[in-house]
Amino acid sequence: MARVVVHAVVSLDGYIAYPDDTVGPLFDWYGNGDTTIRANDEWSFNVSQASADYVQPFWDAIKVTVIGRHLFDTFDGWAGKPASADELVVITHRPLPEEWLARFPDAPFHTADSIENGINLAKKLAGDGLVCVAAGDVAGQAFSAGLVDEVALDVAPVVFGEGKRYFGSHSGTVLLEDPDVVIQGDRVLHLHYNVKR
Repeated sequence: MARVVVHAVVSLDGYIAYPDDTVGPLFDWYGNGDTTIRANDEWSFNVSQASADYVQPFWDAIKVTVIGRHLFDTFDGWAGKPASADELVVITHRPLPEEWLARFPDAPFHTADSIENGINLAKKLAGDGLVCVAAGDVAGQAFSAGLVDEVALDVAPVVFGEGKRYFGSHSGTVLLEDPDVVIQGDRVLHLHYNVKR
């Protein structure tokens, strides 16, 4: 059965982007090493060996990514190519733009009208693989609905002070197990937790 993990690069104070959606120095570690990792056929990054040993297998395990409409619109659906996944589910109440669908008719993108329907669809598509929910509002909705099994953070050594929160508007207490992954990269700390059941 598919596992559902929330993942993103995050600041020390819990932000995944500034209010204007820019990421500042959060992604600096993607270019400061000598080991190449690949998100997909087009995107590669050079990171430290420690980061590569953790990130590449994690990315390879992702079969479906779940995102919100805001992220889809911000990056124009990544030109029809999911970043580190075979397929992508967009949580939205509006159909994807006709012009985008015409440009990328074979894009492995799906839509769902609620977080519950989106996670259910993603799990069916993923089989025994990993479903990765992009941090932010959609992650907060999934977390609040009890649909998340794991949390993975790539913590960058920066404090934003404001911006888009890792868990969006989620409020309330959710207990996690002790971290089962703690890896120090170069300008990043990789952490992984299972949600306590």
